[in-house]
Amino acid sequence: MQFSRVNCASWHLGIEANNIFEWWTTPKECKEYVKNYMLGYQYRSDSKAVISEAINYVGTLHFPKDGRSIWVFDIDETVLSNLRYFTDKDLSGLDPALSTPEGEVMPESQRLYKKLLSVGIKVVFLSGRKENKRDATVSNLKKAGYHSWDMLILKSDELANKTAQEYKSTMRENLEKEGYSIVGNIGDQWSDLLGHNGGRRLFKLPNPMYYIP
Repeated sequence: MQFSRVNCASWHLGIEANNIFEWWTTPKECKEYVKNYMLGYQYRSDSKAVISEAINYVGTLHFPKDGRSIWVFDIDETVLSNLRYFTDKDLSGLDPALSTPEGEVMPESQRLYKKLLSVGIKVVFLSGRKENKRDATVSNLKKAGYHSWDMLILKSDELANKTAQEYKSTMRENLEKEGYSIVGNIGDQWSDLLGHNGGRRLFKLPNPMYYIP
């Protein structure tokens, strides 16, 4: 999608609300705006607002203590931040699931992760990273402080041609067929959340750096 004379704050609102899609990378006119947003106060503040609402929601949940209640997390820009990688690449729009940089912990999301474990909701990581990135992903998660999860689902070669939304919908459907109840789902892309079997409640974290369908 092409932009001209774009108001970057309005463009940002549009992508977060999923009114603008298939934009792939930050418009050149907005790269400085996005860098300032991501590296400054507002990104952290917006992320904290999302996570605070998620934690409030967890406090309202009533669920059976049978070990079948799960929360689905995306990985990149959800529990691990690739911000340094993208700013070094001048916000190139590369999909981190393909390059797998070493991500840093996202402290806001880790708060939610710890809250879920404390109340007995199991964590499932569902990522577009390829299966051959499993060892690197496990190492990165543990280094960032995520030491316990029920499942780490990565994309197999058989599903390589599916979009992120198709793939993640299929994996969530499989989880529910296995008897799991998805009480929450969080990601930085709308494709992490939309489609079928999304879960009881969806939470979208901000990400104006790249788009994945």
